[in-house]
Amino acid sequence: MLVILGGLPGSGKSTVARLAAARLGAVLLRIDSIEQAIRESWLRPADVADAGYRAAGAAAADNLRLGRTVIADSVNPVELSRAGWRAVAEGCSAPFLEVEVVCSDPAEHRRRVESRRPDIAGLALPDWDKVTARDYEPWPNVGLRLDTAVLSAEAAAARLVAAVGDAAPPRHPREGGDP
Repeated sequence: MLVILGGLPGSGKSTVARLAAARLGAVLLRIDSIEQAIRESWLRPADVADAGYRAAGAAAADNLRLGRTVIADSVNPVELSRAGWRAVAEGCSAPFLEVEVVCSDPAEHRRRVESRRPDIAGLALPDWDKVTARDYEPWPNVGLRLDTAVLSAEAAAARLVAAVGDAAPPRHPREGGDP
């Protein structure tokens, strides 16, 4: 299964993604990590967004074909990026779950944005003005919305893990007893 995770910077999505990936034994693909690696490569492109999403999509497809659960952690601000992830899952005949992480309390969201420190060397985090000015399209048909203003990161991750379990098709052992 592909978990298509999105939300504004500072909403808590990377924290929730890490916790859920650990509980599920899932592959975690974090766009921030991938894009920062591309920025630091000898290519040094001016804009890394397309390359980051394409690289993550290819890695997701490789892992989905192996039968692994993949959590794609990115802002996913527009329908085009969300559709791209759905196409990756569909191309691998894998189920997907779209999850939006929000922080409905603007003061708390701002506090998080202004107090966080990068956990990726060299990554420049957006300030509050950039977060609020960002083009972020509504996600009307999202499968699961997690509000970290009312849920702890642990509780949000638990809901995500439960939703993956509810949405995942049953697995049948292959001949010979291998899972």
